[in-house]
Amino acid sequence: MRILVTGGAGFIGSHLIDRLMAQGHEVICIDNFYTGHKRNVLKWLGNPNFELIRHDITEPIRLEADQIYHLACPASPVHYQYNPVKTIKTNVMGTLNMLGLAKRVKARFLLASTSEVYGDPEVHPQSEEYRGNVNPIGPRSCYDEGKRVAETLAFDYHRQNIVDIRVARIFNTYGTRMLENDGRVVSNFIVQCLKGDSVTVYGDGSQTRSFCYVSDLVEGLMRLMNGDHIGPINLGNPGEYTILELAQAVQKMVNPDAEIIFKTLPTDDPRRRRPDISKAKALLGWEPTVPLQEGLKLTVEDFRARVTSPQAEPVASI
Repeated sequence: MRILVTGGAGFIGSHLIDRLMAQGHEVICIDNFYTGHKRNVLKWLGNPNFELIRHDITEPIRLEADQIYHLACPASPVHYQYNPVKTIKTNVMGTLNMLGLAKRVKARFLLASTSEVYGDPEVHPQSEEYRGNVNPIGPRSCYDEGKRVAETLAFDYHRQNIVDIRVARIFNTYGTRMLENDGRVVSNFIVQCLKGDSVTVYGDGSQTRSFCYVSDLVEGLMRLMNGDHIGPINLGNPGEYTILELAQAVQKMVNPDAEIIFKTLPTDDPRRRRPDISKAKALLGWEPTVPLQEGLKLTVEDFRARVTSPQAEPVASI
């Protein structure tokens, strides 16, 4: 098949492209390189089945594809809050453009949505039926509400224009190729430990997250795309850890002498987050297989090879 991946030079997108290329598909990668990086797809440049296009999906593009994996959007608070207007434009206008493309060329469209649609959840764990507790005017809403609108658009295109859609709600994902300045806890803790800095835990560290290794997530996305179920379907690891437990695990693995310090919790930071993956198990035959300790080792090795400068890369201007 000819498969389009938006945000394909990013962390998750590039791992997905590796799998698609290995299966012999023709892959088109679109990325504006805001958080994506050419090094992530370098090995495919020059391959006759691979095409890389520098493009911002808030502008329309015309091409042919059988499937569209729509992953383009900065996914960490550091990046999506840097330019919140751009973030919500990507989620709304970018999704509109890609759905319009899917409608024109009759491609199957997969939206990479997020557990952030649940906001600071009042239901635990979160099933797909839960409608969320989101602040529509908070500093995270450009992403949270942006993804909620993207889901609305996908389902409206499906109902009104018979576009063949799939919707994945992705929970915290980590692994190789995460940005050094990603701003999420796994990358923060690893980089701080590698540099000999203090490990910063926000709040008292009792808030929980679930961490899914990237290879498991990609498997889930591909099963959803190629299956018969529209979704939304939660994709994440149901293992639940406090932020303090994660900090201590990274500290023990990388730098036992690193000091853990506590700072004020950011606005609208969710207290608990854990997916109910009953649907993914039943409908896709999918569940994560990589244990946290194993995934962390692979991630630490990757970061160790990259984190050599005294400072991580600054956030690019867009």
